Amino acid sequence: MPNSDLAIVVLAAGKGTRLKSGLAKALHRAGGRTLVEHVVRACRALAAKKTCVVVGYQADDVASAVSTLDVETVLQDPQRGTGHAMLVARRAIGKVKLALVLPGDAPLIHTETLKALVQAHRAGNAAATLLTAVLDNPIGYGRVLRKSATTVAAIVEETQLTDEQRTINEINSSIYCFTLEKLWPALGRVTPDNKHRELYLTDVVAHMVANGDTVLAQIATDAQEILGCNTRADLAEVDRIFRERKRAALMNAGVTIQLPETVLIDPDVAVGEDTVIEPCVQLLGKTKIGARCTIRTGSVLSDATLGDNVTIEPHCVVASSRLDNDVIIGPFARLRPENHLKPGVRIGNFVELKKSVVGEGTKAMHLTYLGDARIGAKANIGAGTITCNYDGFHKYPTTIGNRVFIGSDTALVAPVRVGDGAYVGAGSTVTENVPPDALAVARGRQVNKPGWAAKNRRELSAAENPQSHAHKRKTKPRRSRKSRRR
Repeated sequence: MPNSDLAIVVLAAGKGTRLKSGLAKALHRAGGRTLVEHVVRACRALAAKKTCVVVGYQADDVASAVSTLDVETVLQDPQRGTGHAMLVARRAIGKVKLALVLPGDAPLIHTETLKALVQAHRAGNAAATLLTAVLDNPIGYGRVLRKSATTVAAIVEETQLTDEQRTINEINSSIYCFTLEKLWPALGRVTPDNKHRELYLTDVVAHMVANGDTVLAQIATDAQEILGCNTRADLAEVDRIFRERKRAALMNAGVTIQLPETVLIDPDVAVGEDTVIEPCVQLLGKTKIGARCTIRTGSVLSDATLGDNVTIEPHCVVASSRLDNDVIIGPFARLRPENHLKPGVRIGNFVELKKSVVGEGTKAMHLTYLGDARIGAKANIGAGTITCNYDGFHKYPTTIGNRVFIGSDTALVAPVRVGDGAYVGAGSTVTENVPPDALAVARGRQVNKPGWAAKNRRELSAAENPQSHAHKRKTKPRRSRKSRRR
């Protein structure tokens, strides 16, 4: 059901100094997306009237990260706390009844949890409803002081806790639902009485309670959902949870993952039934893999599209390329972007492709580079073949027809065409088009010179030891005594 009286505000203006990074906190990545993108995506199903993202540090980059998600960005400059961020966003929020406020670094939050929070707020006719969590170890978080089983008295930051309050293990998640006609007056009473001279939303709760307004707290079913990302260790843990969720979803859908804790899979990856993913594989971006494929150890696929029954042998790299049914590549093959391998193609070890179309059943098995090439069906590309597609200024195409045989160690100097059924002799440097069914041999004729090697060795030896050879020439052999008597 649409929430036409609800606005969503994502607070993503901070730098995140505890991360010790030059990158804005909201732009750090976990589970294959930026933190702020995870948060915005979790909110989309609420169908709010408007979603605003408050940006500040590296504002343009943060805005770019959410530019495709139908949000409005609001600049907070300078950044003077979460309360100040809400004041900055007030005009953009517009005339709605409720506001759901989230930090930009709570990427694990579920849509269902946010829906439950809004529903609880409406049902309780509250001025504010907090999402809280109960932790075994609440160190580092502000605590929620209860007035009753359902209502809140205050939020106390950890630095201000008494010894008795430190035993409380219910913490504030910094996710709130506010009734705006109650929020704005309370926020107007908040003062920057802290060492940073900032306005904090947490202080709003005490003012609402003092005014007699109802403040509720809803405990999250899964405490993991409210985890923030304040340190590199936090980021690593959040990333681990996302990866674990994705692997579990694929395995539940019929995918075999060996040693799953070693496999990295981004959220938009899709994999068909009975596909086997071996250890230490990375499936990144929007990779789509068909049924009954095998992705072997150490391979990295990014924005790749695989048909059914495709085999990726160990340690291959595939980027933005399409592999049709029954293709086999590797081991140690590299497919740079914009390749299309048609059904039954075989690409072997240490073969690199770039912007090439390889026809059905064609093979290139060893030590080959094919760039800007269009190759027909049933061709054979010999070991060591390269397309010389770059002259230092421009790239040029190579076209190889159907049933062509290219001998080993051939250089095809683009632009060049080899017609259907043609043969190219091994070791050729082809600079002119080859007609269909022709044999092209473009190499020097072999010449054998008898005795040349032995003579060359003697000359080299003489050059290296000139005195030794000179002495041998001057010294005559002495005759034996017996020969002299005769």
